[in-house]
Amino acid sequence: MTDQHMKAARTALLWRVHWWAALVASPFALVAALTGLLYAFTPQIEDALYSGLERVAPAPRHVALDAMVAAARAAVPASSVVHSVVVPGTRDASVQVTFAATGSARPHHDGAAAPSAHRHVTGQQAAPARPAFGLPPGAMTVFVDPADARVLGTLADEERFRQWAKRLHSRLLQGDGWRWMIELATSWLMVMLATGVALWWPKAAWPARNLRGRPGWRQWHACIGAAFGLPTLAILATGLTWSAYAGPDIRYLRQLTGQASPTMPRGLASTPPATMPWMPDAPALDWQGALDKARPLAPGLALQLTPPSDARGVWRVSMAERSAPMLRFEAALDAYSGAVLHRYGWQQQPLLGKLTTAGIPFHRGELGWWNQALLIGFGVVILFSIVSGWVMYFKRRKPGALGLPKLPAGAWRAVGPGWAVAAVAGLALMPLLALSAPCVLLIDRLLERRTGAA
Repeated sequence: MTDQHMKAARTALLWRVHWWAALVASPFALVAALTGLLYAFTPQIEDALYSGLERVAPAPRHVALDAMVAAARAAVPASSVVHSVVVPGTRDASVQVTFAATGSARPHHDGAAAPSAHRHVTGQQAAPARPAFGLPPGAMTVFVDPADARVLGTLADEERFRQWAKRLHSRLLQGDGWRWMIELATSWLMVMLATGVALWWPKAAWPARNLRGRPGWRQWHACIGAAFGLPTLAILATGLTWSAYAGPDIRYLRQLTGQASPTMPRGLASTPPATMPWMPDAPALDWQGALDKARPLAPGLALQLTPPSDARGVWRVSMAERSAPMLRFEAALDAYSGAVLHRYGWQQQPLLGKLTTAGIPFHRGELGWWNQALLIGFGVVILFSIVSGWVMYFKRRKPGALGLPKLPAGAWRAVGPGWAVAAVAGLALMPLLALSAPCVLLIDRLLERRTGAA
């Protein structure tokens, strides 16, 4: 086979794969794009819904954080335990005290069971162990005015608009078992993006205004898709990082290559006063004391404080600003002296850790108006790509024919080593792609044998 024939065969194969990727992804991608467009407006919608809870009149002085936590505790069932407290970095925002229902605690990130409550540190009960990601089921947040510890209201985490929009986008308000739909669409959209850019690149050109019909649709379909290629890749890749099936593979790859994000060392513990002869009467830090020790770590930023879980537990401190991933950090403080036992932040993140740290809020549109604009543009591009692709298909398809792109003999032998390696890597990192691709290939072979390509 000559080089020219090899190139033509490879192009035909890319068209064929691109067509199947679009066919598989289209129904799910339509749902993902429409629900994603709604999710992109989450900041504005939540501001309209919850401004009365999250915004307060600036005051020159605030009451002690312990008074705020006590006021919040009085607004929830007695069985609830403090999970964490978010203290804003500005004076026009409320303090958010989050409670977890009894029995909703999950294991620590290192797999240890949650210890008993440390009453001496928190005044009553301490927070249950944090889940690996997000808040525990049944979490309830109490919003408190820091000027006078007045409770502004309560809101269940599962009732927030962003949680509802996320469940709609990821699983159509169904259980976790439905998350496969969006992940399947994302996997095949990655294939559609890669093959689409490869088909466009050799003849890359600005759209001509005088083209009409199928050629006009084709040039706009290709150019708009390629123009949004990098944002599309970023959004799809970050979506896969916490997906149900590809997510574990990606995390394993990061660990294997030394690119896993740092975590708190196991065995971090506070030193109780009984073991400190030089400080026999040292009290445990209360909420205000912990805040005073934590505030110098991040002046002017919102902080999340998670209390110790027992007498030797530590205060966990993290940055709670969604729009500033490069300022994110995690720190552990001694529950008595307030000394920083361990801390890591952006500088300690490996390259893939930094990409993930910045990519997840980017995927959620939390980096500002420009981020939201890109997400809206991405959603519109996906919708246009799907619609224009099907318009081209029906314009090309002959009556009574299936309209599969023609595939010359020996096309699979025209696949170069680069594409072969990329295909194997994609199948390894995207399990749903690996499961569905053989089914698509089998259907393709059966259709070609029975009807032939049109």
